Amino acid sequence: MSAAARLHMIDSQIRPSDVTDPGLLAAFKAVAREHFVPRAAQAVAYAEVPVQVAPGRFLLEPRCFAKLVQLAQIGPQDRVLDVGCATGYSSAVLARIAGKVVALEQDADLLRIASDGLANTGVTLVQGGLIEGARMEGPFDVIIVEGAIEQTPDTLLSQLAEGGRLVAVMQDGSQGQATLFVKDNGVIGRRAAFDATAPLLAGFKKALGFIF
Repeated sequence: MSAAARLHMIDSQIRPSDVTDPGLLAAFKAVAREHFVPRAAQAVAYAEVPVQVAPGRFLLEPRCFAKLVQLAQIGPQDRVLDVGCATGYSSAVLARIAGKVVALEQDADLLRIASDGLANTGVTLVQGGLIEGARMEGPFDVIIVEGAIEQTPDTLLSQLAEGGRLVAVMQDGSQGQATLFVKDNGVIGRRAAFDATAPLLAGFKKALGFIF
């Protein structure tokens, strides 16, 4: 049943969204998403919605995650930082297409779940504040943020290698856009790639200004 659901997710959600990279599609086919969600949520593991895995924490909707990963153009030589890996599903997919994956998570309970799910994948798990990144493991060729953010992630951008890419959903009120940041000759450029929505990731909410 799970294999059939995985194929249906790929054929009905991911492929129709112009995600065509064969290696990426194979990675989605190989990783059992239902193994990374709570038992109560397994019925919606492959649905076209973010799946809650802990209070305020979600796996991105498959379509959104797939398009972000394709946008990052990850190659087999790339060192990737997965920010907010939660239960580890995203890192398991990334490990099949990248040279090295570092999975960053601040919630100790989620990190323990991820550790079990990512056994024997070669993924390095790091506990720490998501907005702080994992400087000791960098620099990174690719950084993927597993949720919406409301402010430019300067600390994460500072951990990109030359030519590195960061992808995230930049949220402004109810509007969101998948955004690609690229480090070129030491300068960070950015462009909006496609409309997207995702649950706001802890620590990335825009600071409120002074109210007079």
